[in-house]
Amino acid sequence: MFVDQAKIYVKGGDGGNGIVSYRREKYVPLGGPAGGDGGRGGDVVFVVDKGLRTLIDFRYQRHFKAERGQHGKTKNQHGKSAPDMVVKVPPGTIVRDEDTGEFLGDLVRDGQSLVVAHGGRGGRGNTRFATEANKAPDMAEKGEPGEERNLLLELKVLADIGLVGYPSVGKSTLLSVVSAARPKIGAYHFTTLTPELGVVEVGDGRSFVLADLPGLIEGAHQGHGLGYQFLRHVERTRVIVHVLDMGGIEGRNPIEDYQVIRAELLAYDQRFANQPEIIAANKMDLPDAKEHLRVFKQAYPDKPVYPISGATGQGIQELVYAMANALEAAPETSSLWTAEEIEAEEQKVYRYEPKETFQIHRDGNVYVVEGKDLEKLVRMTNFAQFDAVKRFQRILRDSGVDDALRQKGAREGDVIRIGDMEFEFVE
Repeated sequence: MFVDQAKIYVKGGDGGNGIVSYRREKYVPLGGPAGGDGGRGGDVVFVVDKGLRTLIDFRYQRHFKAERGQHGKTKNQHGKSAPDMVVKVPPGTIVRDEDTGEFLGDLVRDGQSLVVAHGGRGGRGNTRFATEANKAPDMAEKGEPGEERNLLLELKVLADIGLVGYPSVGKSTLLSVVSAARPKIGAYHFTTLTPELGVVEVGDGRSFVLADLPGLIEGAHQGHGLGYQFLRHVERTRVIVHVLDMGGIEGRNPIEDYQVIRAELLAYDQRFANQPEIIAANKMDLPDAKEHLRVFKQAYPDKPVYPISGATGQGIQELVYAMANALEAAPETSSLWTAEEIEAEEQKVYRYEPKETFQIHRDGNVYVVEGKDLEKLVRMTNFAQFDAVKRFQRILRDSGVDDALRQKGAREGDVIRIGDMEFEFVE
Protein backbone atom coordinates (compact mmCIF):
# COMPACT_ATOMS: atom_id res chain seq x y z
CA MET A 1 0.00 0.00 0.00
CA PHE A 2 1.33 3.46 -0.91
CA VAL A 3 0.24 6.26 1.43
CA ASP A 4 1.16 9.83 0.59
CA GLN A 5 -0.91 11.79 3.13
CA ALA A 6 -1.39 11.40 6.87
CA LYS A 7 -2.82 13.36 9.80
CA ILE A 8 -1.22 12.90 13.20
CA TYR A 9 -1.10 14.46 16.68
CA VAL A 10 2.20 15.32 18.35
CA LYS A 11 2.94 16.62 21.84
CA GLY A 12 6.22 17.60 23.41
CA GLY A 13 6.86 16.34 26.93
CA ASP A 14 5.82 18.51 29.86
CA GLY A 15 8.59 19.92 32.00
CA GLY A 16 9.16 18.40 35.41
CA ASN A 17 7.89 20.30 38.46
CA GLY A 18 10.21 22.29 40.66
CA ILE A 19 9.91 21.48 44.37
CA VAL A 20 9.87 23.27 47.69
CA SER A 21 12.62 21.99 49.97
CA TYR A 22 14.93 23.32 52.68
CA ARG A 23 18.32 22.32 53.97
CA ARG A 24 17.87 20.07 57.00
CA GLU A 25 21.39 19.60 58.28
CA LYS A 26 22.68 19.28 61.79
CA TYR A 27 24.06 22.55 63.14
CA VAL A 28 22.48 24.49 60.23
CA PRO A 29 19.26 25.80 61.78
CA LEU A 30 18.51 28.29 59.00
CA GLY A 31 19.72 26.36 55.97
CA GLY A 32 17.58 28.16 53.46
CA PRO A 33 15.80 26.88 50.35
CA ALA A 34 17.15 23.80 48.54
CA GLY A 35 14.45 22.86 46.03
CA GLY A 36 15.76 21.76 42.63
CA ASP A 37 14.35 22.60 39.20
CA GLY A 38 12.40 20.12 37.10
CA GLY A 39 13.93 18.62 33.97
CA ARG A 40 12.98 19.67 30.46
CA GLY A 41 10.39 17.64 28.55
CA GLY A 42 11.45 15.81 25.40
CA ASP A 43 10.93 17.23 21.91
CA VAL A 44 9.15 15.37 19.11
CA VAL A 45 11.64 15.28 16.24
CA PHE A 46 11.11 14.09 12.65
CA VAL A 47 14.20 12.51 11.07
CA VAL A 48 14.47 11.49 7.41
CA ASP A 49 15.17 7.80 6.80
CA LYS A 50 16.03 7.03 3.18
CA GLY A 51 14.89 3.44 3.70
CA LEU A 52 11.25 4.55 4.01
CA ARG A 53 9.10 5.12 0.94
CA THR A 54 5.58 5.74 2.29
CA LEU A 55 3.69 7.25 5.22
CA ILE A 56 1.88 3.99 5.89
CA ASP A 57 3.25 3.69 9.44
CA PHE A 58 1.21 6.75 10.39
CA ARG A 59 -1.97 4.85 9.54
CA TYR A 60 -1.37 2.62 12.56
CA GLN A 61 0.10 5.13 14.99
CA ARG A 62 -1.32 8.64 14.94
CA HIS A 63 -0.37 9.96 18.39
CA PHE A 64 3.21 10.77 19.39
CA LYS A 65 3.89 12.07 22.90
CA ALA A 66 7.37 12.67 24.27
CA GLU A 67 8.16 11.91 27.90
CA ARG A 68 8.01 14.59 30.57
CA GLY A 69 11.06 15.72 32.51
CA GLN A 70 11.74 14.46 36.00
CA HIS A 71 10.68 16.56 38.97
CA GLY A 72 13.25 18.51 40.92
CA LYS A 73 14.89 16.95 43.97
CA THR A 74 16.11 18.02 47.36
CA LYS A 75 19.57 19.51 47.97
CA ASN A 76 19.19 21.67 44.85
CA GLN A 77 19.34 18.67 42.53
CA HIS A 78 17.69 19.24 39.17
CA GLY A 79 15.43 16.64 37.61
CA LYS A 80 16.71 14.78 34.56
CA SER A 81 15.58 16.05 31.16
CA ALA A 82 13.56 13.60 29.08
CA PRO A 83 14.97 12.16 25.83
CA ASP A 84 13.61 13.40 22.53
CA MET A 85 11.09 11.25 20.70
CA VAL A 86 12.52 10.53 17.23
CA VAL A 87 9.96 9.77 14.51
CA LYS A 88 11.29 8.53 11.17
CA VAL A 89 9.77 9.84 7.94
CA PRO A 90 10.54 9.13 4.26
CA PRO A 91 12.47 11.65 2.15
CA GLY A 92 10.13 14.08 0.42
CA THR A 93 7.85 14.63 3.44
CA ILE A 94 6.22 18.05 3.74
CA VAL A 95 4.98 19.02 7.22
CA ARG A 96 2.20 21.52 7.92
CA ASP A 97 0.19 22.53 10.97
CA GLU A 98 -3.29 21.24 10.18
CA ASP A 99 -5.10 23.82 12.32
CA THR A 100 -3.31 26.95 11.10
CA GLY A 101 -2.02 25.80 7.70
CA GLU A 102 1.49 26.95 8.71
CA PHE A 103 4.31 25.39 6.68
CA LEU A 104 6.77 23.79 9.10
CA GLY A 105 9.29 22.05 6.89
CA ASP A 106 10.22 20.11 3.77
CA LEU A 107 12.33 17.06 4.63
CA VAL A 108 14.33 15.77 1.68
CA ARG A 109 17.84 14.72 2.77
CA ASP A 110 18.71 11.53 4.62
CA GLY A 111 19.29 12.36 8.29
CA GLN A 112 17.64 15.79 8.05
CA SER A 113 15.69 16.59 11.21
CA LEU A 114 12.85 18.91 12.23
CA VAL A 115 11.48 19.60 15.72
CA VAL A 116 7.69 19.56 15.33
CA ALA A 117 6.74 19.88 19.02
CA HIS A 118 9.03 21.39 21.63
CA GLY A 119 9.14 20.03 25.15
CA GLY A 120 8.31 22.32 28.06
CA ARG A 121 11.01 23.72 30.32
CA GLY A 122 11.25 22.45 33.85
CA GLY A 123 9.57 24.36 36.65
CA ARG A 124 11.84 26.30 39.00
CA GLY A 125 12.38 25.14 42.56
CA ASN A 126 12.02 27.46 45.53
CA THR A 127 15.76 28.23 45.51
CA ARG A 128 15.14 30.30 42.35
CA PHE A 129 12.68 32.59 44.12
CA ALA A 130 14.82 33.54 47.10
CA THR A 131 15.27 37.30 47.50
CA GLU A 132 16.57 39.66 50.17
CA ALA A 133 12.97 40.29 51.23
CA ASN A 134 11.97 36.60 51.20
CA LYS A 135 14.93 34.34 51.90
CA ALA A 136 12.83 31.19 52.36
CA PRO A 137 10.10 31.27 49.66
CA ASP A 138 7.41 28.65 50.06
CA MET A 139 6.72 28.25 46.34
CA ALA A 140 7.86 26.41 43.24
CA GLU A 141 6.74 26.28 39.63
CA LYS A 142 5.05 23.43 37.88
CA GLY A 143 6.66 22.27 34.64
CA GLU A 144 5.84 24.12 31.43
CA PRO A 145 3.36 22.20 29.25
CA GLY A 146 4.85 20.72 26.09
CA GLU A 147 3.84 22.08 22.70
CA GLU A 148 1.05 20.12 21.01
CA ARG A 149 -0.06 20.17 17.40
CA ASN A 150 -2.17 18.43 14.81
CA LEU A 151 0.02 17.88 11.75
CA LEU A 152 -0.70 17.19 8.11
CA LEU A 153 2.02 15.16 6.39
CA GLU A 154 2.27 15.02 2.62
CA LEU A 155 4.74 12.91 0.66
CA LYS A 156 6.06 14.00 -2.71
CA VAL A 157 8.12 11.31 -4.40
CA LEU A 158 11.77 12.21 -4.79
CA ALA A 159 12.91 11.11 -8.23
CA ASP A 160 15.33 12.56 -10.75
CA ILE A 161 13.16 11.75 -13.76
CA GLY A 162 9.42 11.13 -13.97
CA LEU A 163 7.51 9.14 -16.59
CA VAL A 164 4.20 10.81 -17.45
CA GLY A 165 1.48 9.89 -19.89
CA TYR A 166 -2.02 8.58 -20.33
CA PRO A 167 -2.99 5.30 -18.66
CA SER A 168 -1.75 2.15 -20.41
CA VAL A 169 0.81 3.82 -22.68
CA GLY A 170 3.62 1.61 -21.35
CA LYS A 171 5.20 3.57 -18.50
CA SER A 172 5.27 0.60 -16.12
CA THR A 173 6.71 -1.67 -18.79
CA LEU A 174 9.44 0.87 -19.55
CA LEU A 175 10.36 1.15 -15.86
CA SER A 176 10.56 -2.63 -15.52
CA VAL A 177 12.85 -2.84 -18.58
CA VAL A 178 15.37 -0.17 -17.56
CA SER A 179 15.52 -0.91 -13.81
CA ALA A 180 15.08 -3.69 -11.27
CA ALA A 181 11.66 -2.31 -10.26
CA ARG A 182 8.71 -4.65 -10.77
CA PRO A 183 5.61 -2.46 -10.99
CA LYS A 184 2.19 -3.98 -11.56
CA ILE A 185 1.51 -4.24 -15.29
CA GLY A 186 -1.88 -4.90 -16.86
CA ALA A 187 -3.88 -4.26 -20.01
CA TYR A 188 -6.39 -1.95 -18.36
CA HIS A 189 -6.51 1.71 -17.38
CA PHE A 190 -4.99 2.92 -14.11
CA THR A 191 -3.05 -0.28 -13.52
CA THR A 192 -0.57 1.89 -11.62
CA LEU A 193 -2.36 3.66 -8.81
CA THR A 194 0.72 4.76 -6.88
CA PRO A 195 4.21 6.00 -7.83
CA GLU A 196 6.81 3.32 -8.44
CA LEU A 197 10.54 4.04 -8.16
CA GLY A 198 13.47 2.31 -9.81
CA VAL A 199 17.21 2.97 -9.98
CA VAL A 200 18.51 3.01 -13.56
CA GLU A 201 22.15 2.05 -14.20
CA VAL A 202 23.21 3.77 -17.40
CA GLY A 203 26.22 1.55 -18.08
CA ASP A 204 28.90 4.22 -18.04
CA GLY A 205 29.00 4.65 -14.26
CA ARG A 206 26.04 7.01 -14.10
CA SER A 207 22.72 6.22 -12.45
CA PHE A 208 19.48 7.99 -11.58
CA VAL A 209 16.12 7.41 -9.90
CA LEU A 210 13.22 6.97 -12.30
CA ALA A 211 9.57 7.22 -11.22
CA ASP A 212 6.59 5.65 -12.95
CA LEU A 213 3.93 8.17 -12.00
CA PRO A 214 0.20 7.28 -12.12
CA GLY A 215 -1.52 8.00 -15.41
CA LEU A 216 -3.52 11.16 -15.73
CA ILE A 217 -6.52 12.24 -17.79
CA GLU A 218 -7.91 15.52 -19.01
CA GLY A 219 -8.99 17.64 -16.04
CA ALA A 220 -6.35 16.23 -13.67
CA HIS A 221 -5.45 19.71 -12.41
CA GLN A 222 -9.06 19.98 -11.19
CA GLY A 223 -8.84 16.64 -9.38
CA HIS A 224 -10.25 14.39 -12.12
CA GLY A 225 -8.85 10.88 -12.39
CA LEU A 226 -5.93 10.60 -9.98
CA GLY A 227 -5.66 14.38 -10.14
CA TYR A 228 -3.49 15.91 -7.48
CA GLN A 229 -2.32 12.47 -6.37
CA PHE A 230 -0.40 12.43 -9.66
CA LEU A 231 0.56 16.07 -10.09
CA ARG A 232 2.07 16.61 -6.64
CA HIS A 233 4.77 14.04 -7.43
CA VAL A 234 5.75 15.59 -10.77
CA GLU A 235 6.87 18.73 -8.90
CA ARG A 236 9.88 16.89 -7.50
CA THR A 237 11.31 15.61 -10.77
CA ARG A 238 14.08 17.47 -12.60
CA VAL A 239 13.31 15.96 -16.03
CA ILE A 240 9.97 14.83 -17.46
CA VAL A 241 9.69 11.97 -19.96
CA HIS A 242 6.42 12.00 -21.91
CA VAL A 243 5.59 8.40 -22.82
CA LEU A 244 3.31 8.36 -25.89
CA ASP A 245 1.51 5.44 -27.53
CA MET A 246 2.65 5.69 -31.16
CA GLY A 247 0.76 2.53 -32.05
CA GLY A 248 -2.57 4.36 -31.77
CA ILE A 249 -4.21 1.63 -29.68
CA GLU A 250 -7.82 2.42 -28.71
CA GLY A 251 -7.79 5.27 -31.18
CA ARG A 252 -5.10 7.21 -29.31
CA ASN A 253 -3.64 10.24 -31.10
CA PRO A 254 -0.05 10.91 -29.92
CA ILE A 255 -0.23 14.63 -30.77
CA GLU A 256 -3.48 15.14 -28.86
CA ASP A 257 -2.22 13.07 -25.94
CA TYR A 258 0.92 15.18 -25.67
CA GLN A 259 -1.04 18.42 -25.90
CA VAL A 260 -3.48 17.35 -23.16
CA ILE A 261 -0.73 16.20 -20.78
CA ARG A 262 1.24 19.38 -21.40
CA ALA A 263 -1.86 21.51 -20.82
CA GLU A 264 -2.63 19.72 -17.54
CA LEU A 265 0.88 20.33 -16.24
CA LEU A 266 0.75 24.03 -17.12
CA ALA A 267 -2.74 24.39 -15.64
CA TYR A 268 -1.39 22.96 -12.39
CA ASP A 269 1.65 25.24 -12.39
CA GLN A 270 2.90 27.51 -15.17
CA ARG A 271 6.49 26.90 -14.09
CA PHE A 272 6.31 23.47 -15.74
CA ALA A 273 6.96 25.39 -18.97
CA ASN A 274 10.64 25.50 -17.97
CA GLN A 275 10.92 21.82 -17.07
CA PRO A 276 13.32 19.85 -19.32
CA GLU A 277 11.43 17.13 -21.18
CA ILE A 278 12.00 14.15 -23.49
CA ILE A 279 9.51 12.35 -25.74
CA ALA A 280 9.53 8.55 -25.55
CA ALA A 281 7.66 7.31 -28.65
CA ASN A 282 6.60 3.90 -27.35
CA LYS A 283 5.11 0.82 -29.03
CA MET A 284 7.08 1.27 -32.25
CA ASP A 285 6.64 -2.46 -32.91
CA LEU A 286 2.98 -1.88 -33.89
CA PRO A 287 1.92 -1.44 -37.57
CA ASP A 288 0.84 2.24 -37.59
CA ALA A 289 3.57 3.50 -35.27
CA LYS A 290 5.99 4.75 -37.96
CA GLU A 291 3.36 6.90 -39.65
CA HIS A 292 2.22 8.36 -36.32
CA LEU A 293 5.86 9.10 -35.45
CA ARG A 294 6.41 10.90 -38.77
CA VAL A 295 3.35 13.10 -38.21
CA PHE A 296 4.39 13.86 -34.62
CA LYS A 297 7.90 14.93 -35.66
CA GLN A 298 6.40 17.23 -38.27
CA ALA A 299 4.22 18.84 -35.59
CA TYR A 300 7.09 19.14 -33.07
CA PRO A 301 10.37 19.29 -35.02
CA ASP A 302 12.31 20.77 -32.09
CA LYS A 303 11.34 18.16 -29.49
CA PRO A 304 13.84 15.39 -28.61
CA VAL A 305 11.94 12.26 -29.70
CA TYR A 306 13.24 8.71 -29.10
CA PRO A 307 11.43 5.80 -30.81
CA ILE A 308 11.27 2.81 -28.45
CA SER A 309 9.43 -0.41 -27.80
CA GLY A 310 9.11 -1.61 -24.24
CA ALA A 311 8.02 -5.01 -25.53
CA THR A 312 11.01 -5.66 -27.86
CA GLY A 313 13.67 -3.42 -26.28
CA GLN A 314 14.06 -1.29 -29.41
CA GLY A 315 15.75 2.07 -28.70
CA ILE A 316 15.77 1.57 -24.92
CA GLN A 317 19.52 2.08 -24.45
CA GLU A 318 19.49 5.28 -26.53
CA LEU A 319 16.62 6.62 -24.39
CA VAL A 320 18.46 5.78 -21.15
CA TYR A 321 21.56 7.69 -22.31
CA ALA A 322 19.37 10.63 -23.37
CA MET A 323 17.69 10.72 -19.95
CA ALA A 324 21.06 10.66 -18.16
CA ASN A 325 22.39 13.47 -20.37
CA ALA A 326 19.26 15.58 -19.84
CA LEU A 327 19.56 15.08 -16.09
CA GLU A 328 23.17 16.26 -16.09
CA ALA A 329 22.19 19.39 -18.00
CA ALA A 330 19.15 20.10 -15.79
CA PRO A 331 19.28 22.44 -12.76
CA GLU A 332 20.16 20.84 -9.42
CA THR A 333 16.62 21.53 -8.18
CA SER A 334 13.31 21.16 -9.97
CA SER A 335 12.78 24.10 -12.31
CA LEU A 336 9.58 24.83 -10.43
CA TRP A 337 11.94 26.68 -8.08
CA THR A 338 14.10 29.18 -9.92
CA ALA A 339 17.45 30.30 -8.57
CA GLU A 340 16.00 33.75 -7.85
CA GLU A 341 13.12 32.26 -5.84
CA ILE A 342 15.46 30.04 -3.82
CA GLU A 343 17.72 33.02 -3.09
CA ALA A 344 14.74 35.15 -2.06
CA GLU A 345 13.52 32.39 0.27
CA GLU A 346 16.95 32.12 1.91
CA GLN A 347 17.20 35.89 2.38
CA LYS A 348 13.82 36.40 4.07
CA VAL A 349 13.96 38.86 6.93
CA TYR A 350 11.63 38.33 9.86
CA ARG A 351 10.75 41.45 11.83
CA TYR A 352 9.38 41.58 15.34
CA GLU A 353 5.87 42.97 15.44
CA PRO A 354 4.50 43.54 18.95
CA LYS A 355 1.06 42.10 19.43
CA GLU A 356 -1.53 42.20 22.15
CA THR A 357 -0.57 39.74 24.89
CA PHE A 358 -4.11 39.06 26.08
CA GLN A 359 -7.75 39.68 25.25
CA ILE A 360 -10.82 39.94 27.45
CA HIS A 361 -14.42 39.12 26.56
CA ARG A 362 -17.63 38.23 28.36
CA ASP A 363 -19.12 34.74 28.49
CA GLY A 364 -22.40 35.31 30.28
CA ASN A 365 -21.48 36.61 33.73
CA VAL A 366 -17.88 35.41 33.42
CA TYR A 367 -14.98 37.58 32.26
CA VAL A 368 -12.70 35.42 30.10
CA VAL A 369 -9.04 36.43 29.79
CA GLU A 370 -7.31 34.80 26.81
CA GLY A 371 -3.58 34.91 26.27
CA LYS A 372 -1.01 32.22 25.59
CA ASP A 373 1.44 33.43 28.24
CA LEU A 374 -1.23 33.89 30.90
CA GLU A 375 -2.73 30.46 30.26
CA LYS A 376 0.74 28.95 30.55
CA LEU A 377 1.23 30.85 33.83
CA VAL A 378 -1.96 29.33 35.23
CA ARG A 379 -0.81 25.82 34.37
CA MET A 380 2.62 26.38 35.92
CA THR A 381 1.35 27.94 39.19
CA ASN A 382 0.74 25.77 42.24
CA PHE A 383 -2.25 27.48 43.85
CA ALA A 384 -1.84 25.42 47.02
CA GLN A 385 1.22 27.52 47.85
CA PHE A 386 0.57 30.95 49.39
CA ASP A 387 3.72 32.55 47.95
CA ALA A 388 2.87 31.20 44.48
CA VAL A 389 -0.60 32.78 44.66
CA LYS A 390 0.90 36.13 45.65
CA ARG A 391 3.34 35.94 42.72
CA PHE A 392 0.49 35.09 40.35
CA GLN A 393 -1.51 38.11 41.55
CA ARG A 394 1.52 40.36 41.15
CA ILE A 395 2.09 39.23 37.56
CA LEU A 396 -1.55 39.89 36.65
CA ARG A 397 -1.32 43.35 38.14
CA ASP A 398 2.02 44.22 36.49
CA SER A 399 0.90 42.93 33.07
CA GLY A 400 -2.16 45.20 33.12
CA VAL A 401 -4.80 42.49 33.42
CA ASP A 402 -6.36 44.02 36.57
CA ASP A 403 -6.74 47.45 34.97
CA ALA A 404 -8.10 45.95 31.74
CA LEU A 405 -10.73 44.00 33.70
CA ARG A 406 -11.82 47.18 35.49
CA GLN A 407 -12.17 48.94 32.14
CA LYS A 408 -14.35 46.06 30.92
CA GLY A 409 -16.62 46.57 33.96
CA ALA A 410 -15.37 43.89 36.36
CA ARG A 411 -16.33 44.49 39.99
CA GLU A 412 -15.63 42.92 43.38
CA GLY A 413 -16.77 39.28 43.40
CA ASP A 414 -17.08 38.86 39.60
CA VAL A 415 -15.83 35.56 38.17
CA ILE A 416 -12.67 35.67 36.06
CA ARG A 417 -11.60 32.70 33.92
CA ILE A 418 -8.07 32.14 32.62
CA GLY A 419 -7.52 28.81 30.91
CA ASP A 420 -9.14 26.11 33.04
CA MET A 421 -9.12 28.14 36.26
CA GLU A 422 -11.79 30.50 37.62
CA PHE A 423 -11.12 33.21 40.21
CA GLU A 424 -13.01 35.95 42.03
CA PHE A 425 -12.08 39.50 41.20
CA VAL A 426 -10.86 41.17 44.41
CA GLU A 427 -10.06 44.84 44.71
